[in-house]
Amino acid sequence: MEDNPTVFGQILRGEIPADVIYEDDLCLAFKDISPKAPTHILLIPKKLIPKLSDAKEQDQELLGHMMVAVGKITKMLGIEDTFRLVINNGAKAQQTVFHLHMHILSGRAFNWPPG
Repeated sequence: MEDNPTVFGQILRGEIPADVIYEDDLCLAFKDISPKAPTHILLIPKKLIPKLSDAKEQDQELLGHMMVAVGKITKMLGIEDTFRLVINNGAKAQQTVFHLHMHILSGRAFNWPPG
């Protein structure tokens, strides 16, 4: 965590506050400070992976763990049947923090294609 210069690194180190709703040994989930839906949670790995396409073979277990954590979080929030999961990969895909993160969105209707 010490070599993670991103805002998520600062959150993981406790340097800036976050409204944490879930944490385990491998990941942390907290409310987005600029929500795009009534429920907007960010799930981040504690390991720095800048973007999904940077994940390595050895990250497979961590990525699977995060998907299971999404299920736990959505059940805890009562939105397990009505959410969208988004991962932006790279600046052209609107990724603004280069620490892999999943957006869990719920509480409003979503369009398709997402835009």
